[in-house]
Parts: sequence; structure tokens; C-alpha cells
Amino acid sequence: MVAITSQTMADEIRRQQRLAQSIATDQAAISSGKKITAPSQDPQSWVQISEIGRAQAQNSAWVDNVSYATSRANKAEANLDELNTLFSRARELMVTASSSTIDGPGKTAVVAELEGIRASMADLLNEKDYQGLPVFDDTIATQVPVSRGLALDVVGTRQSISDGIDVNGTPMTLDQILADAIAAVNSADPTDRENSLKAVEKGLDHIILQQSVQGIRSDRIAAVAERLTDTGLSLSERRSGLEDTDLTEVIAGMQAKLLSLEAAQSAFARINRQSLFDLIR
Repeated sequence: MVAITSQTMADEIRRQQRLAQSIATDQAAISSGKKITAPSQDPQSWVQISEIGRAQAQNSAWVDNVSYATSRANKAEANLDELNTLFSRARELMVTASSSTIDGPGKTAVVAELEGIRASMADLLNEKDYQGLPVFDDTIATQVPVSRGLALDVVGTRQSISDGIDVNGTPMTLDQILADAIAAVNSADPTDRENSLKAVEKGLDHIILQQSVQGIRSDRIAAVAERLTDTGLSLSERRSGLEDTDLTEVIAGMQAKLLSLEAAQSAFARINRQSLFDLIR
């Protein structure tokens, strides 16, 4: 004899409701692509997803900082390249000025070009970027945080680039070197021109050294950027493994649940159509 009570019927209704809710959850997971949308579904995975989310937010902030650092470093490199070009041209002009064949108009042309180089150099050293910040830091290099516990100098100071050039034991600036070169061209003393040529060469060597130093800064920034990219990919993969829906698995499971629910509902409907006599017979 099969005993069917009101409790049995209620239990069956609740079982079917849970099955229907599970199917609805699977449908939502398929639709959203996320298998976990609430802490109650998997508390342990939810905690891990939350922690990974915080790590991703921090990593994203560092990526933004590195992007800013890269932009500043690239601009500094471009300005240093132009300074190199200017001083290379200044050296060529001083070689020309040192020639015994240069005439008055020639000297005037050389002086005019050297003055233009001097003005252009000042513009490059004092230029500001699109954000209104100096291309080269003033006195103290600004450090940019690029990862936990790591902040980098991304550009040199204007003073490190323009000052402290050793010319025969005398510290000079790039501007002083060019000013002396202009005075030497106007001078009739070939010794002055020869000494100024050597000073210009020292200035060019200093700029080349600063280009190398800036290149090292840029390489460090690029290395950090690569590490952050790898970290971001790793975090995304971990989060995806915890959070994303495995469509093949979920669809197969949902189809099995649908079949089970349909069978349960069909059986439940047949039982409800039966009379009490039929059930106890």
C-alpha cells in the first residue's frame, strides 16, 4: 500500500519548487555568463572573487600610473633627442667658425643660428606637457607609484640636464656654453673659438649621457608595465575560473533538471487526479 499524506504532498511541492529555482538560476547563469551572482551560491568562491576584484582595481590603478609615467618618459626622450640635434648642429657651426676662411657675413649667419639654438634649447628645457606639467622636473624628481612598495623617477630634473657640465674643471650650464660660443664667434681670437668648440662637445657628451639615463628609466617603466599586464591576465584567469559560466556543463545540467521536473510534475498531476479510493486500493 502506498501512503500519501498532506506532508508528502507538501514535500513534493517544495522539491519541485527548488528544482524550478535551480533551473532559473542556471538560465540566469547562461544569460549573464556568471555562475555566481550572490554570496549564498558559493560563499568561499564569493570571498575569493571579491579579493580578486580588489586586486584587479589596484592593478588597474597602477596600470594608469605606468601609462602616465610612460607618457612623461616618452616626452622627455623626445626633448632630449632634439637637444642632441641642436648641440650637434652647434658643434658643426663652431667647426665652421673656427675655419680661417669664414668671412663677416658668414660669422653673422653662424651667430644668428647659434642664438636660435640657444632659444630653442631653453624652450625644450622649460616646456610643459599637455597637462601643464614641466617635461623635466624642477630640482627634485617626482616619483610615480607603479606597484606595491615601488615608485619610480620617470624623468630627470631640468638642473641635471642643463647644469653641472665639467669643462676643463669648471662647472658650466648648456646655456653658458652656447653664450660663450656666440661670444667666441664674434671674437677675433681663434683660441676662444677652439675652446668653445671643445665646450660644445662637452655639452653634447652630457646630453648623450642624459639620454642614456632616460633610456634606463624608460626600460624600468616598460618592465613594470609588462609585469602589470601579466598580473592583470593572471587575475582575470583566476576570476574567470571561479565566476564564469561553463556553458557546456550548465546547459547539460539544466536539461537534466528540466526532464526531472517535467517527470515530477506529470506524476504529481496524475496523482492529484486519482481518488482516495484509487490511492488506497
